Amino acid sequence: MNNIKYVGVFDKEELFDQAVRNIKDLNIEIEEIYMPVPVHHSIKRIAGGSKMPVAAYHFGVGAIILVGAYLYYAAVLSWPLNFGGKPSNTFPSFTIVTIVLTIFTVTILSLFTFALRAKLYPGKKAIIYDERALDDKFIIVLSDKVPDAETILKQNGANEVIIKK
Repeated sequence: MNNIKYVGVFDKEELFDQAVRNIKDLNIEIEEIYMPVPVHHSIKRIAGGSKMPVAAYHFGVGAIILVGAYLYYAAVLSWPLNFGGKPSNTFPSFTIVTIVLTIFTVTILSLFTFALRAKLYPGKKAIIYDERALDDKFIIVLSDKVPDAETILKQNGANEVIIKK
């Protein structure tokens, strides 16, 4: 399998942002972009919106249901304690624990979801297209499926185009 990548190196943020806009207007798929500072317009053009807030919301709803069910089971069904005739199932006594465990659950599950989506795991070999990528250069990576990728990058203002195999 021929896995060639065309790496366009840009010096200026404006040229980089314009190149991303032009390449996306040509309906060419950009494989990856690297930049020393966030260029939000370019990130939004490449990735679109994030679905992490939706996932976090669902994690939170699920955590509230599971934590509430567990607290009800532990305090009412499994081992009810009678404190001066007060009812075992009192919602206010569960509130603080439910909030804390919900925040904890959402945080941990969001972390794992992000790592899974970004394909981050222990022992993964880092792919470095250009060592200057996060210092002072802006990088656009195109795959070999793009016809005339080198020409497209040069026409859009790339200072240099590196071919990585």
